[in-house]
Amino acid sequence: MARVRRGFKARRRRNKVLKLAKGFSFDRRTKYKHTAETVKRALHYAYVGRRLLKRDMRKLWVVRIAAAARVLETSYSKFMGAMKKNNVSINRKMLAEIAATDFAGFTAIKNSLKK
Repeated sequence: MARVRRGFKARRRRNKVLKLAKGFSFDRRTKYKHTAETVKRALHYAYVGRRLLKRDMRKLWVVRIAAAARVLETSYSKFMGAMKKNNVSINRKMLAEIAATDFAGFTAIKNSLKK
């Protein structure tokens, strides 16, 4: 059987990885073996980071809602409990935005809730 020269296909595969290494330093950008390892790790961190971002944003929204609720002399848990009890379905992201930018609106939401 004839020997196969690993030209086009292998180069295309390597170039795909090397292209992802744009912005890396030294051997991490130029040498395939180092690059492949670093790119693999970077893609994993990117995947994990997307999940951590969701977690961090939810924490931020909770803190903002809790701070606004404290000003209105209630706790976060009592406020959210009243929201659930009164079937008010505004998500935390929107509540946090209202609390941060339109406090009068947040106060109106709180006043509309029955104990």
